[in-house]
Amino acid sequence: MESAKLIECPRDAWQGLSQVIPANEKVAYHRALIAAGFRHIDAVSFVSPKYVPQMADSEQVMGSLQTSLPPTSLALEIIGIVVNEMGMERALKTPGVTTLGYPYSISAHFRQANARMTRAESRALVERLRAATKTAERQLVVYISMAFGNNYGEPWGPELIEDTLVWLKDIGVRTVSLADTIGTASPELVGGVFSAVKNCVAGIELGVHLHSRPDGAAEKILAAYEAGCRRFDSALTGLGGCPFAGDDLVGNIPTEIVVHTLANKGVDTGVTTDSLAPALALTNEIRAKYAH
Repeated sequence: MESAKLIECPRDAWQGLSQVIPANEKVAYHRALIAAGFRHIDAVSFVSPKYVPQMADSEQVMGSLQTSLPPTSLALEIIGIVVNEMGMERALKTPGVTTLGYPYSISAHFRQANARMTRAESRALVERLRAATKTAERQLVVYISMAFGNNYGEPWGPELIEDTLVWLKDIGVRTVSLADTIGTASPELVGGVFSAVKNCVAGIELGVHLHSRPDGAAEKILAAYEAGCRRFDSALTGLGGCPFAGDDLVGNIPTEIVVHTLANKGVDTGVTTDSLAPALALTNEIRAKYAH
């Protein structure tokens, strides 16, 4: 049976919620994800609490999670997102964070709005991240933001993504996700872009981090899968998404849709609809308590 890698993204789901989830509830949620079968979790971020108060307790959450896991637990990939050097230093000091994640934008407008960096500054940071994670024996995943289009009137095309991928491969990055940051890509565009760039980066694990309205999610997942993608970021119930999308119905791709869609293709994702049930219930509780 063919398999695909799922990266569950509670960090992305939670960071825009209007109320802060207590650390103990975050830890319980991560434990529920692990019990459901997830082995790759985008769990925390190391950013300024001024801008993302939901993530102010990342060190506390990771510390509690580490001490609460049984010693026989299977190996886990825990991703911590960083956007600057200070975040990198915090992440590297936090036990349990196995992988650092960095959003690299090919849109100058989005890069300035989101990170206040020039292209040269952002590339220099990625190169420092690569060196630091290698020294610390951690992994690095780079997300290419705005990979499926640009609504700011800037130049865009698969050649820009290919240029970025070749640069990332040259500096030693081995995991990259293409992000539909604002959730406007059609299934045809998702599949077309992935197909156009996948062959330029042999040796890189290339995935997708898509946003969508719920009614278009399955088609986007299928398009990426048919184009050769085997790494998918998603979040249970589709909670969260990009505040820049400008559409309240655009959220993360719902994990339960990914699991169902790929299962219908005979693909093993490591989780099943039945195993998801307790974590889905917790997700709905969090949505009810903290999203409004």
